[in-house]
Amino acid sequence: MPPSKLQSLWNHPAGPKTIHFWAPTFKWGITIANVADFSKPPDTLSYPQQLAVGLSGLIWSRYSTIVTPKNWNLFSVSLGMSATGIYQLARKARHDYYNSKENVAQGEEIIPTNVPKVRS
Repeated sequence: MPPSKLQSLWNHPAGPKTIHFWAPTFKWGITIANVADFSKPPDTLSYPQQLAVGLSGLIWSRYSTIVTPKNWNLFSVSLGMSATGIYQLARKARHDYYNSKENVAQGEEIIPTNVPKVRS
């Protein structure tokens, strides 16, 4: 990369000398953590948490394209957050709603996991 390209990146209004660069860069940690959670069982996922990740990703990806200067680092991390959040929500919903219907069709008994046991 020619020095002039590096210099223009360094002096960009959303470049490494500003918070507009570093905040989205560290925000990648949320997306990476969500990708690491792909291997977790769906019953351990949280609807409110994944909804917050997905919606904030959608909101901030839109915002990053209308501010001046356009912040493409924020756009890319927000798009990644919304994609992973929506994927995790789909995994959780599929596990909670569709698997139980398949079990009923196969004649299996569904035992709710969130009901406290009664002591006798």
